[in-house]
Amino acid sequence: MIDVKKIRENPEDFDKSLAKRNHDPISKDILDLDKKNRDLIADLQSIQEERNLKSKKIGELSASGQGTEASKLKDEVSSLKSRMQDLESAQKDAQDALNNVLARIPNLPHETVPVGDESKNKEIKLIGNKKDFNFELKEHFDIGEDLGLMSFEDAANISGARFVIQKGLLSKLERSISNFMLDLHTLEFGYEEVNVPILVRGEALYGTGNLPKFEEDLFKTTNDYFLIPTAEVPLSNLTRGKVLDIADLPKRFVSHTPCFRSEAGAAGKDTRGIMRQHQFYKVELVSLTSEDKSEDEHERMLSCAEEVLKKLDLHYRVVILSSEDMGFSAQKTYDIEVWLPGQKAYREISSCSNCGNFQARRMNSRYKDGKATKFLHTLNGSGLAVGRTLIAIMENYQNSDGSIEVPSALQSYMNNQKTIS
Repeated sequence: MIDVKKIRENPEDFDKSLAKRNHDPISKDILDLDKKNRDLIADLQSIQEERNLKSKKIGELSASGQGTEASKLKDEVSSLKSRMQDLESAQKDAQDALNNVLARIPNLPHETVPVGDESKNKEIKLIGNKKDFNFELKEHFDIGEDLGLMSFEDAANISGARFVIQKGLLSKLERSISNFMLDLHTLEFGYEEVNVPILVRGEALYGTGNLPKFEEDLFKTTNDYFLIPTAEVPLSNLTRGKVLDIADLPKRFVSHTPCFRSEAGAAGKDTRGIMRQHQFYKVELVSLTSEDKSEDEHERMLSCAEEVLKKLDLHYRVVILSSEDMGFSAQKTYDIEVWLPGQKAYREISSCSNCGNFQARRMNSRYKDGKATKFLHTLNGSGLAVGRTLIAIMENYQNSDGSIEVPSALQSYMNNQKTIS
């Protein structure tokens, strides 16, 4: 959430930053709501002071035998109490109205973020080389179905579109990918593995910025729980309402969970295969750190995610997302896009985002730095999306006979299986 004090200090700069997000100017509306709220708070304080003075005077009058005057003051204090109750209700409504507007405003882009729409995304790295093939390439869904290890028809009979059933060695390969990622991030990079709930309350999703604006993208249960769209939600909320010591930072968490998304805005996109599913697995990285370390932590997180692809010998590129293409809570995002030869395209396999203190303000997650108490900086990234990593392996390691080679980094997880056929 944006700090309203910064909007008060420089409303024009705030609107200019929002314009980079293709957002209409809104500082005047916010400041009008803010003024109304602060005026009501001032009125409340004034009446409270008056009430306290008169209550004290009642005691003095009663003690000196001036009962009639004391009785009059009691009536006045009772009237002030009634006015206070009305003002408290009005101030709560004003605060709620202000918060409701602020809750729907995206994070402001970092100064290094390219300004514009998706076409302004900037490639900053190109790692590895595209593999050469001397046969006609298949996409992952044809490979999986031809092997009899992937069925979209059976999944549709059970659950409808955007689900898959995987079997045998393909299921084992996906599990091996997850275990490989978890081992890499915990043993080499020092992330703490955490098992988290996949059902969360609305407050948790508010904290990460998924609510209130993006409820249609979520699956909600009949008793008001939500299925997580990513483990970023429970991991980030581990510090909600807490004050950490700067000596205990950074906190680095990793979790492997199923993720659930309604894909409300994805009609007609990636309708075949497992690129865009209602249910999928992801290994998620979350870091919580101090404001002066968050940019370095962002670069570190990116390198941790990249290392997965390097060890799997998969060609990829890194792009900085433009101001209009970033997620709601991010102030800067790196996307890692892996090369898929079957699709003849680079596709996102990880987004690593620095959210600054935007989420921490919503969660009231803070840390002590000497005598000062500050809001944490939160970062999140896929390390990686497991299903999309499976796609990349299937397409980059496919053979002319329809089989799939198992990358050397995964063979120990596959009981030394070298080929899936």
